[in-house]
Amino acid sequence: MPASLPAEHRAAAEAVFGDRLALAGRYAELLATDGVVRGLIGPREAPRLWERHLINCGVMAEMIPIGASVTDVGSGAGLPGIVLAVARPDLTITLVEPLARRTAFLSEAVTALGLDATVTVVRGRAEDLAGGPPAPADVVTARAVAPLDRLAGWCLPLTAVGGRLVALKGASAEDEVAEHHQAIARLGGGEPIVRLCGVGLIDPPSTVVEIVRERDVVASRPRPSKRAAAPGRSAGDAGGRGSGNRRSRRR
Repeated sequence: MPASLPAEHRAAAEAVFGDRLALAGRYAELLATDGVVRGLIGPREAPRLWERHLINCGVMAEMIPIGASVTDVGSGAGLPGIVLAVARPDLTITLVEPLARRTAFLSEAVTALGLDATVTVVRGRAEDLAGGPPAPADVVTARAVAPLDRLAGWCLPLTAVGGRLVALKGASAEDEVAEHHQAIARLGGGEPIVRLCGVGLIDPPSTVVEIVRERDVVASRPRPSKRAAAPGRSAGDAGGRGSGNRRSRRR
C-alpha cells in the first residue's frame, strides 16, 4: 500500500501517535487515495507521507500545551491540523481553509476518522475571521503558507493575547526571522524564536517559528489604490493571495 508505514519510521510514528497510530494510518490512506485523486496531495508524495507529512507535522505537538485550543490556518489537506487532532485528542482544533474542495475533503476526513467531537472545519480566509468566530485560540498553526510577515498578519489576530503562533518552516526560517521581526513587532508579536521539534526522533528535526502575541493591535484600513479602482480592472487581476501560488506545497 502506498501509505503503509515504512519500518525505518515506525519508532518515530509510535512516539508521536502512541495508541492512535492505527488512526494515523487511516488518515495516511485517505491522503494517499482521495487526497491524491482530488489534487490535495501530489502523487509522488504518497510513498513518503509518513516522514514528510505525518511525522513532520506530528512532532509540533510538543509545542502545544495540554487542553489548548488550536486554529490551523490554510489547513489544505489537514496538515498539520488533522495530524495534531489524531496525535492529541485533548486539543480542540479549528481547521481554516478558503477553498470549497479542500473544506469538503477536510469535513469528510474528520467524520471518517471520528474526530467530530474535537475538530471543526471553517471555510474562509484567515484575514476575514479576525474578531471571531472562532474565538481567539491558544495556539495558531500554519505550514509553509506564506512569508513570515504576511503569515503573522493573518494569524496573530486569530491568536489570544498571550497565545502563540507556531509556524512550520524550512531552511529559510532564520532568514525570515531576521527580515520580518520588525513587521511582526508592529503586528503585536513578540520576538520570533526558531525552534526544532522532534530532536532525536527525526532527522532532520522539524523547524518551527514561535511568535507570542503580546498585545492587541488595531490594524489601520489601507486606502484603496487608484490603480485598483481603475475602470475595467477586476480584483482578481491584482494577483496577490488569490493568485494560486501559496498552496503549491501540498498539492
